Parts: sequence; structure tokens; C-alpha cells
Amino acid sequence: MCGRYSASRRPEDLAGIFEIEKWEPEETLEPDYNVAPTKEVYAVLDRPLKDVDDPRPVRQLRKLKWGLVPSWSKTPEGGARMINARAETVHEKPSFRRAFTSRRCVLPADGYYEWVTGTQERELEVEGKKKRPRKQPYFVTPADGSVFAMAGLYEFWRDRTLPDDHPRSWWVTCSVITTEAETSPLAVSPADGPHALAEIHPRMPLMLTPDRWEAWLDPSRTDADDLRELLAPPPAGLMRAYPVATAVSNVRNNGPELLKELEGPEEGTLF
Repeated sequence: MCGRYSASRRPEDLAGIFEIEKWEPEETLEPDYNVAPTKEVYAVLDRPLKDVDDPRPVRQLRKLKWGLVPSWSKTPEGGARMINARAETVHEKPSFRRAFTSRRCVLPADGYYEWVTGTQERELEVEGKKKRPRKQPYFVTPADGSVFAMAGLYEFWRDRTLPDDHPRSWWVTCSVITTEAETSPLAVSPADGPHALAEIHPRMPLMLTPDRWEAWLDPSRTDADDLRELLAPPPAGLMRAYPVATAVSNVRNNGPELLKELEGPEEGTLF
């Protein structure tokens, strides 16, 4: 799964990486080293601009809320529970299937945090049951320092309690697509710790390599079977994982120190 990640790149840098054509300075976000559900996040998407005659999709950097609210939802309360969409079922789940065929995005990150899961906890996770409290946090990031581009979906929701001209009458929300965690060796792994992402947690965000960005963002691609081919995991051996301080477990903590690599798990924690 993906329940917390780091996103510290400036919009100017993201504009260059993703060839952004349009972004609004007033939507600039501060670097966030502890992105949690319901926070505002950057999303890259291709969509025609409003109030212009040109129907051409434009590559945009937008500010969205993490936690997808389906367009048909009566209230937005369920958004915090829809932070992730499983790659295996995203094409058929009522909450995600429409967005999957027409509203896809890329959610840029430095990497994501995951808490090591013991064997029994891992079995419960697979079964969808509640686990015991998580333990040692790890930060997972591309070994070459490149952007961690997570496959995402976005959706529009109209708040009918507000008038049309109210600035909050429309919500734009998003979800991260997850897939089975890699069992192959990490590019770089701690000496005293996990050697594959699956040893940390059974799920991981689906990372899109640059060669898939164009196809994933293309709104003209609407065939579910065709799009499912883009959900294949990235090549093995691109990631590294290292232990970080348990301070990241508290959403109120935020700063670059959360990304500092520890020599080993903190005392009293697992791995």
C-alpha cells in the first residue's frame, strides 16, 4: 500500500522533468516530507484547458487532495479511505473504473515510507484484516535519485451544498495505484535489513518509468484492456530502501531530517 510519502521537489523542477505546459503559481505547495492522506499534493495530468477553444490536452501540474471521492458520492467523507487503488482490480471497482479509463495522473514523489511487517502481520494484510501496530519505518526511493512517479487516478466531486461560484464547490481528489511488492533484490539494501521490498510489505505504489508517462497520461486511451497493460511493474532492481527514524510515524513531524538514513533499525523496533 501507500500511506505516506515524501514530495519535496519544487514545481519549477517538476515542470522540467514532466514537460509541464501549464501550472498556476498560486497552487504552489511547500516541500512536504511527510505527505499523509487528505493532504494536498501535486499531480501531473493531461487535460484540455478551461474556457479556451483549443480542445488539445495540455500537460498540467495541478494541486489535488489525496483521497479519491467518486463523482457519485453523496458526501466526501470516504475519501480518506480511498488513498489507494489496487492495480489488479482498478478497472472493475465502481469507485475507480471511470477514472481509470479517463482521468489518470502521475503523482511525483521522492519516495514512500513503509513500516516493516512481520510474517503474521503480512498474512493478515494479504487477507485484508487489521494488523498490529507497525514497526520500523523504511524509506523506499529510486536508487539513481530520479523522481518516483506513482501511477494515480483523479476525480471531480461537486459539493451540492455550495453555490456554483463558490471556490470550494468542486473537489479534485486522487488515489495512488498499488501493486504487489517486488520480490527481486533491491538495487541497494541495508546490511541488517530487508533485501527485497516484499520483505517490508506485500504492496507498493506502482512506479511508472518515463517511457510510460506519455501513454498513461494520454486521455484518448480509454480501452480498459489496453490500459491494464500499462499496470505492469517496473523493471526490477531500480529501488533502494533504508531505515529512517520512527519520528515519521507522527504526521505532525515534517522536514528533510525524516529522510536521513539510519545505520540500522532503531532500538526496540523490527526488522
